[in-house]
Amino acid sequence: MKSKLHPILEAMIPIVDALAQTFGKNCEVVLHDVKNPQNSIIAISNGHVTGRIVGGPMSEYGLATLRKGQYDQHKINYMKKSSDGRVLKSSLMYIKDEKGELIGFLCVNIDISEITVVKNILNDMFEINTHETTSESQEESFGSTINEVLSNIVDKTLEKFGKPVAFMSKEDKVSIVEALEEKGVFLIKGAVDYVAKVLCVSRYTIYNYLDEIRVNP
Repeated sequence: MKSKLHPILEAMIPIVDALAQTFGKNCEVVLHDVKNPQNSIIAISNGHVTGRIVGGPMSEYGLATLRKGQYDQHKINYMKKSSDGRVLKSSLMYIKDEKGELIGFLCVNIDISEITVVKNILNDMFEINTHETTSESQEESFGSTINEVLSNIVDKTLEKFGKPVAFMSKEDKVSIVEALEEKGVFLIKGAVDYVAKVLCVSRYTIYNYLDEIRVNP
């Protein structure tokens, strides 16, 4: 049976459209219910920015934030890239109940790709004997289903590791599981079985790796 939505989250649903309308079509506003990462999106406006809809899963960044469990300060104005390469200016705000327990995320993702192009052109035009270096924006894993998010995160992690699974040692696989644990992957239902299949080990081996990691952080 579908769990009842918290009254605070329910009251915030109209705010989602109001914020999106205020900032225009390039501003996606998303309301998440953290009790259900698999289908956490309970309201979304301008979902074309990341291609998501109501009932969709939490993103990679949201999962990692949920995994860390530190909700003292909102995450404001950080840069991300969508899976299709667009630059997003994002903020993630924590929603808590009357007891101070986390119940939801309110996320704002503004597509600033066009603005970034113009900014770079202007920087080139007015640069005077200076060299500006910018840190590489972290690519974000969005998806229309939780399995798509899971697959994207695992694929990116393996790609960065730079070694075929067939040539990986136990230590290599433990390192990959540790990286996935940091990203909150194992909050996703079925993630253990999926990662076990990708790494060509049993699900019990993955649990053993996780035990090693959690005992020796």
